Amino acid sequence: MTTPTTSTAISSRCSRLKGSCDRLSERCSRLVPCFLADPVRRSSLGLKVALLLLHLVFAGTVFLLDSNLLQEHWLNATYLLLFVLTLVQYFYTSGSSPGFVIDAMRAENGTHATYINMSRASMQSASKNGNLTSSANSNQLGRSNSMNSSSWLKLVMDLYPPGPPGRSWTCTSCNIVQPPRSKHCHDCDKCVLQFDHHCVWLGTCIGKGNHCRFWWYIFEETILCTWTGLFYITFLRSRVLKAWWKAFIAAMLLTALVFCFIFLILLLLFHSYLVLTNQTTYELVRRRRISYLRGVPERVHPFSKGICRNLYYFCCSKESTFNLEAVPTMEELEARARPYTCIDIMSCRCC
Repeated sequence: MTTPTTSTAISSRCSRLKGSCDRLSERCSRLVPCFLADPVRRSSLGLKVALLLLHLVFAGTVFLLDSNLLQEHWLNATYLLLFVLTLVQYFYTSGSSPGFVIDAMRAENGTHATYINMSRASMQSASKNGNLTSSANSNQLGRSNSMNSSSWLKLVMDLYPPGPPGRSWTCTSCNIVQPPRSKHCHDCDKCVLQFDHHCVWLGTCIGKGNHCRFWWYIFEETILCTWTGLFYITFLRSRVLKAWWKAFIAAMLLTALVFCFIFLILLLLFHSYLVLTNQTTYELVRRRRISYLRGVPERVHPFSKGICRNLYYFCCSKESTFNLEAVPTMEELEARARPYTCIDIMSCRCC
């Protein structure tokens, strides 16, 4: 039986331990308030840590099982360089902005704000010389402010085909007018330019601003997965006497790598097709739900500029992320739907 003195001591220790835990939690909340208060950022950080550990497990185990790999210095240096580059590309892509509509709207309004400030400065300079009255000054500023507020609406509506719209282009969540190819992401709670999808592993949306970086990350991840799998195959096929548990661990990890390779190569091929045709995953999957794409023939890619120009604009173009694409007219779509002829092939119409 426990005496009253013993129970009192246990309760006091529990209270002290609880107080220490509360102080530690309060200190952590002060240091990293965003991760503890925001469950989305917490889960995103957990996924990043899990992915980093998976890379370390798959890449480190093969060197622990096969000590002969450590003798190939140039091979190890190249593999280590690819390993580091893949992780850097992962964190670089996950931390990059996909291009939000609200940022494009601010950039557009900022251009007009610069014009308004220049107009105001010129009018003030002229008023000092007695060339302008105060009433003319106020009228000019009023017209400038009106232009600033309606510039985004006019810019976006000019990108859609003429005629009565099939739906309201104002996002009900962000309360801003969406340009073509954009969509509201409920995970990021923002409208994304040229929305492709929300990547759970990266913890961010894939859009116009980071689609190219996402493709390069998939490419590097596929090469790294293939190279690591070849290490495991070489170890299993070697005639060196090995313990049964080492062979079992290598076989299990190789099986997991095969599934990862199949997923990565399919994802890489799919996004390569999207790049060559200038499409997004959302446009391909939800094509019939997008009102301005319903009348487009199935085999016509409305935003494609040709294979070569699609690759150039995707990889090498220095245009701003906030440059918006207009929906092609019916005449342009009918011309693209025309069957290819020998003259079209010789003139590289597809490019």
